[in-house]
Amino acid sequence: MAFFIGFVTILICWINHSHALKYLDKVDDKFTWVNGFLLFMVTLTPFPTAILAEFIQTEGKTALLIFGFNYIMIAFAAYFICRYAYNNFLVEETNSEYFYFIEKTYFYSIFYTIVVFCIGLISILTAIVLYIIMFAVFALPNNFTTLLYI
Repeated sequence: MAFFIGFVTILICWINHSHALKYLDKVDDKFTWVNGFLLFMVTLTPFPTAILAEFIQTEGKTALLIFGFNYIMIAFAAYFICRYAYNNFLVEETNSEYFYFIEKTYFYSIFYTIVVFCIGLISILTAIVLYIIMFAVFALPNNFTTLLYI
């Protein structure tokens, strides 16, 4: 189960990365480093997922907080990559308005992951359900961005 959760997390990150980057017209050297930070956060995913799987029964809150912190960092990294691209005019001009809403999606995800992290201090089950909802929303990033765009 832990392997599956880790795989789905990485897959959803890849889907979202592809979704955002298809609107870029160009990249620069600094963008590559910002993108590398996102890659680093995503590659850490198996570690907190394994901790959660191993310790959910005994140290559930601590394991969930480590797991949740990883998602907070991924949310920040996804936002930073979009913010950098938007601020440095790397986005295709014809899609810059839509891309702004992609950026907003990741901006909102920061707050969502922080709230779920805090809820994890109170209720492990509630936090897990909220993480599942987050997975569902970000599994189809175009649908959520389009809702914000309208």
